[in-house]
Amino acid sequence: MNKIEEILKSKLKPKEKVSALVKAVGQKEVSSKEFIDFFKEASNVEKGTCADVMKHVSKDNPEILGPYIHDLIEYINYDTPRVKWGVAEAIGNLSEKYPQEVEEAIPKLLKNVKEDSTVIRWCAAYALTEIVKNNPKTRKQLIPLFEEISKTEQNNGVKNVYQKVLKLLDKGG
Repeated sequence: MNKIEEILKSKLKPKEKVSALVKAVGQKEVSSKEFIDFFKEASNVEKGTCADVMKHVSKDNPEILGPYIHDLIEYINYDTPRVKWGVAEAIGNLSEKYPQEVEEAIPKLLKNVKEDSTVIRWCAAYALTEIVKNNPKTRKQLIPLFEEISKTEQNNGVKNVYQKVLKLLDKGG
């Protein structure tokens, strides 16, 4: 049994498993390749936990997941909600260090903007607005969409994500 399976099959509570995996990946007890390979083959529940781990790892150590951005993008529209939102947040976190590489995530993230789930819409909004902040060449395409979404989005939390970046970029909102 490898380190990832050891943690996932342990008696730890779900949040403790995420913390243990974040630590293992962050301290390179588990290689990034091993982690991504495990994620791809994992059950949906395990994928969800791994996506949550990615969200944290990408924030603190983006270089660990940087080489796997294209792999992550493949899972943005995955059937399991926890995967959709964890991967989207990871993409948003990676956009500061890898602004060009995350650009290809835009069409998939725009699909998640229309989801019924508020959490999925919020995470897509977060990723898209981080991409716009870090990659100026995406602004022409996305800012008009953000202005449109801000008018129709019913959830204030999601709407605020767009309005905050519009205000930051001095485009109204």
